[in-house]
Amino acid sequence: MKVLHVITGLGIGGAEQQLRLLLRQLPVDSDVITLTNPGAVAEGIVADGGSVRNLAMTGNRDLGALPRLTRLVRQGRYDLVHTHLYRACLYGRFAARFAGVRSIVATEHSLGAVQIEGRPLTAGARGLYLAGERMGTATVAVSATVARRLERWGVRPDRIHVVPNGIEAGRFAFDPAARRAARARLGLPQDAFVAGAVGRLTSGKRFDRLVRAVAELPGARLLLVGDGPERARLLRLAEERGAAGRVLLPGACQDPPPVSRTGVTGVTGAGADPDTAPDPDLPALLAAMDVSVSTSHDEAFGLASLEALAAGLPVLYVTCPALQDLPPSAAPGARRISGSVPGLVDELRQFQERHQERHREPDREPDQERARLPVPPAVRHYDISHSAEQLMAVYERAARGRAASIREVSCP
Repeated sequence: MKVLHVITGLGIGGAEQQLRLLLRQLPVDSDVITLTNPGAVAEGIVADGGSVRNLAMTGNRDLGALPRLTRLVRQGRYDLVHTHLYRACLYGRFAARFAGVRSIVATEHSLGAVQIEGRPLTAGARGLYLAGERMGTATVAVSATVARRLERWGVRPDRIHVVPNGIEAGRFAFDPAARRAARARLGLPQDAFVAGAVGRLTSGKRFDRLVRAVAELPGARLLLVGDGPERARLLRLAEERGAAGRVLLPGACQDPPPVSRTGVTGVTGAGADPDTAPDPDLPALLAAMDVSVSTSHDEAFGLASLEALAAGLPVLYVTCPALQDLPPSAAPGARRISGSVPGLVDELRQFQERHQERHREPDREPDQERARLPVPPAVRHYDISHSAEQLMAVYERAARGRAASIREVSCP
């Protein structure tokens, strides 16, 4: 089977990196077209041996992109077109139809309760989305929660299939040496209590609440992994609250990282020189944390919380469909919270106090190894290989002209 993936952009983001992970697993011949922004994830796909073509679309209303995309689809003689993200789903579905492709799958990565990829859920956005959706064969939801939202939005249930996001869980296993090296590279004291979060720095993630909470806890540090338009405001807020030296924003982190010429992909080794060591990769940054917090009130899946659980971290979250769609026993180390600043202060203070108590114990184990939690069933449930198998089932149904149906997520 020859498959073309069409995606809006390939900068560092959840949907973009999820596509790269799936390409490493899918047993099909795949090409990728990005409408714009062939960034770090495009480089990663190429490093993996894949093919990426940039359509160089200039904006949402660059209608000239449609015939260009149609020509590329027709020339590629694809058996199936798979689209990702709002703009690519609109243009990609129409281009596939115009090119004569009849098997068209679209993944809905970002339909929240009140927004889709930052766009308000207006009647206009819904109408345009549904017009494009009818051009396809099947719509993939990344969680059962998103599937229910799609139904309420007007997508026919027999066209929806749940294929959850997945992770390469083994890469996130806790490494004490990576913890020491990452903290040294970031300038974090080895015995400091570090709260952490991963995500794009936008207002919807509400990281400002986390900055305010950590500022109320003397000695606590905050490690915010990501980039975005809120970066400068978060740094100003930390300074205003007297926590400028305790809030670290190291930037976005591609995951999986590209392999350098020396083969190094992250911080490893107990004796790594902080001045010459490479920047820590995501597993190393998670190893440097003591608790993971997700303050976002509107998520489609909650990948960052799942990766934190794979790293053995306790997780606090405001909303996380990936975990809420499973029984509580699937992730005993995760707890839902209100996300208010006073609530965050209380929650983090408890973790900080336990952290300090462990460091006062004369026979404590080094590197907080016993503070790490066992990897829970939820992590195994969301293994990327399982997601690829489920997606292949959708492809096969679409190729036979059968729309997929909803399958609720359950924990094995």
